Amino acid sequence: MIWLLLVGAIVTEVTATLSLRMVSLPGAKKAWFIPVAIGYLTAFIFLSLALRGGMALGVAYGIWTACGVALTAVASRILFSEPLTKIMCGGLALITVGVLFIELGAAH
Repeated sequence: MIWLLLVGAIVTEVTATLSLRMVSLPGAKKAWFIPVAIGYLTAFIFLSLALRGGMALGVAYGIWTACGVALTAVASRILFSEPLTKIMCGGLALITVGVLFIELGAAH
């Protein structure tokens, strides 16, 4: 259950961040602020519930931020045609390895 809460935190945070990008586009409607606010609030609620359920803070935050960065980068490429270079993909891979090390270290 705590993993589902963490997934909820990741999905809502990424949705809020992508909505924030929509706000910054020329001629964007201010209504995009609604999913931004709701998404970030919901993400923090889900994250706090995952922590309350027993997930370690370092593990939860590491996974949350790493997945958020990766998903936002890929979605930004798809939705907004933003760059996603080989170097950027290498950085995402390094972030993933770092989070895996944190997860493995927490298990010992």
